[in-house]
Amino acid sequence: MSRYLGPSCRLCRREGIKLFLKGAKCTTPKCPVARRAFAPGQHGKGRVKLSNYGIQLREKQKLKRIYGVLERQFKHYFRIASRSKGITGDVLLQLLERRLDNVVFRLGFATSRAHAREMVRHGAITVNDQKVDLPSYFVQVGSRIGVQGQDRIRQRVHETLEATKERERPHWLKVDPEHLVGTIARLPEKSDALLPIKEQLIVELYSK
Repeated sequence: MSRYLGPSCRLCRREGIKLFLKGAKCTTPKCPVARRAFAPGQHGKGRVKLSNYGIQLREKQKLKRIYGVLERQFKHYFRIASRSKGITGDVLLQLLERRLDNVVFRLGFATSRAHAREMVRHGAITVNDQKVDLPSYFVQVGSRIGVQGQDRIRQRVHETLEATKERERPHWLKVDPEHLVGTIARLPEKSDALLPIKEQLIVELYSK
């Protein structure tokens, strides 16, 4: 499947906010969004007045890029959300939050979602003591997320946990840092996403 291979920081600059795609770098003065707070490209400094469609599109692009999913997969999630009980925008955020790569990142086992996807694909993550190498796997309530592999891998995760201990962790996840195990205490809610996203604009975009 195709994926974006360009500079991650370019995506943040295009959206005008930090999407935290590069882990620790995003919190330092080296972050390109802090150094060059304008869109990339030769016309990036120009003023652009967005239409209603443009505003809705930017919200969708922002959410896609935060979670690292492409258009086809994002549409698939939206179709599931629109057919489910509850508010479509809230269900969409819940589906994205339940992705295994996002959960690994939220638990503090990885510095970024891209790092978490790499860990999952390389077989370093288990769900209920079974290896799962699919980043888009949906976790369930009660699932136990663990880390397996060589001692150097586990040591690196311990170091990452220590480095990210100040990061706010959502209440729907419980983590045991000593044994590198996380538990899904409940399903995530809209407030747990901790994102500057107006999901209703995305619903309006796809409802046209």
